[in-house]
Amino acid sequence: MRLKLITCEIFYREMCYAVARSPNFIDIEFLPKGLHDIGNPNMVQRIQAAVNKVDESKYDAIVLGYALCNNGLVHLTARSIPIVLPRAHDCITLFMGSKQRYIDYFNNNPGVYFLTSGWIERGQDAGELSQLSIQRKTGMDMNYEEMVEKYGEDNAKYLWETLVDTLHNYGQYTYIHMGIEPDDRFEAHARKLAAQKGWKFEKVQGDMSLIQRLVDGVWNENEMLVTQPGHRVIARVDGDSIVAAEKV
Repeated sequence: MRLKLITCEIFYREMCYAVARSPNFIDIEFLPKGLHDIGNPNMVQRIQAAVNKVDESKYDAIVLGYALCNNGLVHLTARSIPIVLPRAHDCITLFMGSKQRYIDYFNNNPGVYFLTSGWIERGQDAGELSQLSIQRKTGMDMNYEEMVEKYGEDNAKYLWETLVDTLHNYGQYTYIHMGIEPDDRFEAHARKLAAQKGWKFEKVQGDMSLIQRLVDGVWNENEMLVTQPGHRVIARVDGDSIVAAEKV
């Protein structure tokens, strides 16, 4: 098959590795990390624009290296060829290899913040996306001193604790080792972050199999949604299908 892969740059190393091993002909387009921070409909507009630019006469399908991501794919519409995406709430499912493994780990490790090589080296929003993020629009990207200067000590303390300090319920960094890293630099960085915050640290083995099946065209119904032409993506709140397609 000939596929067009549109994916978040968080998966840069993993997608390049998987594409190199795939039997399919695949062209890749990486979009900047941070789209999930600008909210829907802004995120879906950006991804739809990337889809609309594809010369679909050259490909059998468009494959997305995205999860539902805060409903950021809702109403994404397939034109003349199918759009394929994983059934996942967020990217950790793809790094873990399955929805169930992610759920099991999350339930047994409350307050965990996940890190991967992509989140470490590409995790900072920059440029236009940082300006458009919900955090910037609501003032949640200010530091504490800036909030004190703008709102006063008492108001700043309340705002900081309720809106800005989004990590106050976390207590562990879990580094997902995918097995394709060049050395231990990313693990070492994750360990350093945990030590600086006084958090627990755990390293778990990632699983490339779901990403590989995505680019190989092994689209099992329980793992992937194949959105047919003339249909759009919707979110599902019942069961574990996560996403579905409806006719436009």
